[in-house]
Amino acid sequence: MTKAGGNAALRLAEQLIACPSVTPADGGTLALLGARLVAAGFACERLDAGAGNDAQGRAQGQVANLWAVHAGSRPGPTVVLLGHVDVVPPGPREAWHSDPFVPTHRDGRLFGRGAADMKTAVAAMTVAAEQFVLALPGHAGRVALLFTSDEEGPSLHGVRHVVEVFAARGERLDACIVGEPTSVQRLGDTIKNGRRGTLSGRLVVKGVQGHVAYPQLARNPVHEFAPALAELAATRWDEGNAFFPPTTWQVSNLAAGTGALNVIPGSLVCEFNFRYSTESTPERLQQRVQAILAKHRVEHEIAWTLGGEPFLTPPGSLSRALADAIGAECGGLVPELSTTGGTSDGRFVARLCPQVVEFGVVNASIHQADEWVEVASIEPLANIYRRTLATLLAP
Repeated sequence: MTKAGGNAALRLAEQLIACPSVTPADGGTLALLGARLVAAGFACERLDAGAGNDAQGRAQGQVANLWAVHAGSRPGPTVVLLGHVDVVPPGPREAWHSDPFVPTHRDGRLFGRGAADMKTAVAAMTVAAEQFVLALPGHAGRVALLFTSDEEGPSLHGVRHVVEVFAARGERLDACIVGEPTSVQRLGDTIKNGRRGTLSGRLVVKGVQGHVAYPQLARNPVHEFAPALAELAATRWDEGNAFFPPTTWQVSNLAAGTGALNVIPGSLVCEFNFRYSTESTPERLQQRVQAILAKHRVEHEIAWTLGGEPFLTPPGSLSRALADAIGAECGGLVPELSTTGGTSDGRFVARLCPQVVEFGVVNASIHQADEWVEVASIEPLANIYRRTLATLLAP
């Protein structure tokens, strides 16, 4: 392992990257983090859950979840730092300049799978929480950390499961920072204060297979679907609002045919996805799709998957505290509030928590070979989290 410079968050980030935690495996990360947090005075609880399935329906292993809480001596809010330790597969080893699970320094950057998404944030959150409670053990309220190994996978037994457990036992959460890599050009330029919802569909258009020379004896599902497809692609689903762009509809896969050039296919499969704003609902989007298909008399079957509902945290005490901390650590930088991008575990915790935002390192290399994080951003990130805790729990 190549070392450079060093602070507590950097050293912990290196340790986490060295753990091969391809989703849903935690690779020993939660045992490492739990031991540290217990030593710092946190009460730790494992909320592991049953195996899930990946996007192709293949069985996946046990999901690990860690809940760590430090209660202060005065009443106050519960502030949660939320992160995931699982990573996407690294892909071909030859695409990397160094082993993806050997943390390596080059040109001021720390390389390794999970460096940006999001083991550095997990390390920074852990160190920030340790430092905060060490300096002020009698703080108000509760400092809590929630780490999961099921964010990059099907997200069935990670934070979704933990939120169900919390709801059943009446757990109160007041503010949550998710450590997703939200920064675009430099650390601190963007805070996510919401995310769009995701709704997917698998449409099977039914036809009648036949010989291309005798089309009158067949029914071509490609031809029958084409007018509906054009209308679906051209439809303006909503206009968005001050926080969200308009809802989008995109085809992710379109397939038909038997592989023979002289056969009219008997069916067509279209897989598609909505990324939708708070101006739309899953029910209304489904109804509109069905209406377009009915208008064009498309015989079909359709299966829907709701991947996540949108959430939004209007500007408030959490975003102000985080923005002030960013300004203090990043030379007066004023972050932009944004709801762009994909989904995160924020969509689950928002069911219980009135204020949920996301903030982390630059996201330029996430899910790529040679994933990296700027070493110079790691200590400021931990300080931003710590300052935010201080504002909310030690006013």
